[in-house]
Amino acid sequence: MKLPSLNIGDLIAKVPIIQGGMGVGVSGARLAASVANEGGIGVISGVQIGYKEDDFRVDNKAANIRALRREIKRAKNLSPNGIIGVNFLVAMENYKEMVKTAVEEKVNLIISGAGLPKSLPDLIKGSKTKIAPIVSSAKAATLISKLWDRKYNYVPDIVIVEGPKAGGHLGFSIDELESIENIDLIKIVNEVKESLKPFKEKYQKDIPVVVAGGIFDGDDIARYIKAGADGVQMGTRFVATDECEAHIDFKKAYINSKKDDIELIKSPVGMPGRAISNDFVKKTRIGNIPVGKCYKCISGCSPKEIPYCITEALVSAVNGDVENGLIFSGSNAYKLDKIVTVHDLMKELVEEASAKLNTI
Repeated sequence: MKLPSLNIGDLIAKVPIIQGGMGVGVSGARLAASVANEGGIGVISGVQIGYKEDDFRVDNKAANIRALRREIKRAKNLSPNGIIGVNFLVAMENYKEMVKTAVEEKVNLIISGAGLPKSLPDLIKGSKTKIAPIVSSAKAATLISKLWDRKYNYVPDIVIVEGPKAGGHLGFSIDELESIENIDLIKIVNEVKESLKPFKEKYQKDIPVVVAGGIFDGDDIARYIKAGADGVQMGTRFVATDECEAHIDFKKAYINSKKDDIELIKSPVGMPGRAISNDFVKKTRIGNIPVGKCYKCISGCSPKEIPYCITEALVSAVNGDVENGLIFSGSNAYKLDKIVTVHDLMKELVEEASAKLNTI
């Protein structure tokens, strides 16, 4: 059995793999374009994307918009026929401006999580850009679909169901995450698919459901596709690639990690997160880390109350300060043992998944 394509309206990804958006700066244009060139969907992280700009600390908003334009243009130049997406956190203070900028640059897909993207259809109006909410339950999928249907006469083009083993911000409570074995991701995927049926019928439109969180190899891909998912989103595997533009020490932190090093942490975004333990994470367990510079990057963030500045923590890590920065990772990061090319990784995943589909 051959791996199916992932069809999002008129966008057809030959390989049903979305490379997850990882910020700050972990998934940029080079990585996204490389995945797109292999037939998957490459995703740029839009979170504080301007961190390399000279005026990033002075004029954060302008730096981010300028960098976003450049990265989308760069990705499209590197992969003129590929599918390029951008991931934005709903909690971003400049969310609307960043989405509008991505639409102006004719990005193919916008993925949004860390909250429900209630106004997203309005922001892409009149464009060909597709939109994908990230949800962790059928309840959330129904809520956003009903809202978009009622307010904008629109429903999701694709839905990403993110499970509890993902890296970064997670749509589950700490209690749920601490009893992770009780969360059946396949069950959630099928509940989401069922919840979308009325909207698919009303709009005579297919709404593919993609699963994310803890997917590591071709066996995982085959298992979820066999169970009903239309595709998968993977982040962690793409960190340990040549094309990922994070500092080599950031990649080595993944490769050198052990299972017990990966833990849950508090985030200023207001959601739990998963990261690799280091000196920074240990300090957060002792108490709040004073915020020296506030970037006003998260809606409702109060520098006096948050446990630490997430911008400074993520920028430090991606630049190679892996003891004093925050290294978000999926639950399976410890399984990585080498850095490979995106071409070799995609080839391996497709071959493994195809072979597995023929045996299950």
